[in-house]
Formats: sequence, C-alpha cells, structure tokens
Amino acid sequence: MRLAVVTPTLRRPEALEIAIRSVMAQRGLDARPDEMVISDNDPEGSAREVVEQLAREAPFPLIYVHAPRPGIATARNTGLAATDAELIAFLDDDEVAAPGWLSALRQTRATLGVKVVFGPIRGRAPSAPEAIRPYLERFFGRSGPAQDGLVDQPYGCGNSLFVRAGTLDRNPPFDLDADQSGGEDDALFQHLALSGVQWGWSSQAWVDEAAPPHRANLSYALRRAFAFGQSPSQLAARHRNWVNVVGWMVVGSGQFAVFGALAVGQWLIGHAARVDTTDRAIRGLGKLFWMKPFEPQFYGMAELKRTQRAG
Repeated sequence: MRLAVVTPTLRRPEALEIAIRSVMAQRGLDARPDEMVISDNDPEGSAREVVEQLAREAPFPLIYVHAPRPGIATARNTGLAATDAELIAFLDDDEVAAPGWLSALRQTRATLGVKVVFGPIRGRAPSAPEAIRPYLERFFGRSGPAQDGLVDQPYGCGNSLFVRAGTLDRNPPFDLDADQSGGEDDALFQHLALSGVQWGWSSQAWVDEAAPPHRANLSYALRRAFAFGQSPSQLAARHRNWVNVVGWMVVGSGQFAVFGALAVGQWLIGHAARVDTTDRAIRGLGKLFWMKPFEPQFYGMAELKRTQRAG
C-alpha cells in the first residue's frame, strides 16, 4: 500500500526542515514513504520556501499544500486531502523521527493486523529550569509498553500510522471545533473506539519532540493539562450525554480536592512529586470547567499572534 507522511506546520521553518530531513534519512525495510505532505497553516505561506528547497534533494515527492485558515484540525484535514495514499503517517513539525521510525510503524501494523499504530515520543525541554525539566520531558513525551502489541487506548495523532480506509474517511476526519484549542483527534478516536477499532503500539518507532522555550515552562504545561482534563466532559456534552457529563464533573471534583490538597502540602515541603500532583489536580479542574469560555487556546490564531509578537 502507498504511504504518505503528513506534517502540519505553522511558522516553524527551522524545526520543519529538521522534521523533513529526519524522514529523508529513514532506513530499513519499507522505510521510504511514497510522498510527504506539508500542510502550511500560515496565512502567508511561509513554509513554501523550505519545502521547495528540500524537494530538490528529497528521495520522494514533497507536496506543499496551503491551509491559510489557522487551526490545527484545518491543517491536518488539508494535508490529508492532498494525498490519496492508503497508509497515512503523522509526524508533527516539532518531532524528529529516528532512522527506523517508519519501518517500525509499518512492520508493527503488518504484524498486528491493526488499523492504527502509535509510537513512543522522547520529550526534550533543554531550556526548562532544572527543577521541572523531568516533569516537562515526561509531559511532552509519550511512553508505552516495552514490546510491540495491542494497547487499550489511543495515544494521540503525533507519531502514528493509520490505514486510511475505515479510520480517516469521516468528513472531515479531524474536529474543526478543536481548531484553536487542540484535541482535534479526540472525537475521531472516540468514534473509532465505538466502531471496534483496535490500537497497536510500535515500541521502536521513536521520535524526539523538543519543547521550545515558550512551551518549556510550568504555566504552559498546566494550561495544557487543564485542556486535557476538559476533553472527556466536552465529548460527553457534545453527544448530549448529560449523565456522563455530571459523572466526569464528579470525578474531576474528587481529583481536584484530593490532589489539590496533596499538592499544597508537597509544595510546602518541597516534595519531588509536587509538580506531577499539581498536574493531576489541574486535570480534575478541567473536568469541572469544561465549557467553551474556559477553554485555553494553543493553536491557530493563538500561535500566529504569538509569532507576530515575537517577530
């Protein structure tokens, strides 16, 4: 089956070049993709030059597609629509694939016979204060079983491989309501789980993800933790399953009360687990305050405005 790597990007030319070159450097069985699609989410099309330059030396076609309306779901949907490949691998523009990444994903999918495979992410936060760096590297990373096999939950779209038929054929596949907040794949994974899709884990399909300075801090991570906590309540509300909404709010209130109190004590004595406990409390708070007015914005226009201020 033909395979395309799809990479959404927004004003990260240096990181994008590194991500593309990591795909160009793939080695192993069936390591080379048939094409790589770069979905440029900058209204000004700033990634075009990088893609055109690298296309001259890439051993496979590099396809540039412009998604001018800023939003992570829009970027993913636009990139997906630009290819008809039967296999779709997602690699984000802040991820660097190990040389055996694509080969491992393909072999795991073939061995397990599943439609969706996830791989591990090694989080990096080189600019973070030393005291919180371990937490942040776990936060931006992703761990799983030491061996390939089936897993009972999805792990997120970054570093994944999909058999397109039966998984990405909804229109649109990624949730446009999450364009600015992230979590654009939550509804998709919920739909696939209800359809009986099984998840696979490829233990050797490594990518590295380095958090830039504006993300490698406690404020950003806890805002993201709050958004992660909101997700189950929001999905239940979208289906008007108010019993489940109330259930998640009860769970969230318990998490916030227990872990919040524990975190206060840990901060007072300088306990090593204080940041992780705070994270768990904040995720509980997100289940309580799941409504749109409380939803943090991380992508699309928020990222565009941040880069404009920085520039």
